[in-house]
Amino acid sequence: MYIDIDGVNVHYQVSGEGANVMLLHGWGANVQTFAPVHQRLEKDFKVWSIDFPGFGESDEPPEPWSVGDYTEMLGKLIRRLDIEDPILMGHSFGGRVSIKYSAANAVRKVILVDSAGVLPKRTFKYYYKVYTYKTLKKLLKLPLINKYEQSIMDRVKGKVGSSDYKDVSGVMQQTFVKVVNEDLTHHMPDIKVPVLLVWGENDEATPVADGKRMEELIPDAGLVVLKRAGHYSYLDNLNEFIVIIDHFLQKEKKEAASLD
Repeated sequence: MYIDIDGVNVHYQVSGEGANVMLLHGWGANVQTFAPVHQRLEKDFKVWSIDFPGFGESDEPPEPWSVGDYTEMLGKLIRRLDIEDPILMGHSFGGRVSIKYSAANAVRKVILVDSAGVLPKRTFKYYYKVYTYKTLKKLLKLPLINKYEQSIMDRVKGKVGSSDYKDVSGVMQQTFVKVVNEDLTHHMPDIKVPVLLVWGENDEATPVADGKRMEELIPDAGLVVLKRAGHYSYLDNLNEFIVIIDHFLQKEKKEAASLD
């Protein structure tokens, strides 16, 4: 499905019944990277997966966007689709948008997964390489694509390891520069709802130290670290991740069941 938000065509998927859960993907990803989570949660919730502008099947922004621009777009989408009291689940870049939105708008709960938002200490080049490579590697594990995984990854390894990243131009590269340099820690104390932080212990893109910092700054936050998981902890340890989410959203599940 698609919705026009100020001239930008935004792609989304929705299924299930119950409390509204919105899945907000990371940089370079799309609704497919959250598909295993969507499929598990739709049994108990009304689940919305969104392609941010510039990713998946959504249009690119008309100009370089900041986190604030993406947050404003999300707010308009929520109002247009009448999504009440959403539970936001944001991975990486999606966590940035979740932080900024929930600090100033009504939400029910927030789940931040390997979230960005603490000003990175590494260079732009490093983050560009890490996000691009890791996202592609996970996408290539999906059915119908995985048979081409090795040949594609061989080419990509050579590319992201070189200076070729400088040749990537256009609105999304400029957007990336804006986004990655924005520190959101000053918004974190303004989040007044329960927040679950889920991190992979081996996350190199947004290290566990970022999650600990968020736990300190967000008033009602708790951190869970998944063993032997990386930046895509929810895919690396999917079953454990779902058990943790199920526990955090137990009240919302019971409320939905009581209405049946």
